[in-house]
Amino acid sequence: MKVKVIEGCISCGLCTEEYPDLFQMDDGGIARPVSNTVPQGREADAVQAAEDCPVDVIVTEE
Repeated sequence: MKVKVIEGCISCGLCTEEYPDLFQMDDGGIARPVSNTVPQGREADAVQAAEDCPVDVIVTEE
């Protein structure tokens, strides 16, 4: 599974607080995935992060 953060992140930090091994803030305060490929077994967490994102900028794809 792939994950990315598209334009529009509001730097709320929800994804980085809930899933710090999947997301981190870049130098500009924008969330970015730690890796574009979700580690095996963490797919449900990536999907949940996308569902929880208040501005719907986390995108997952198989």
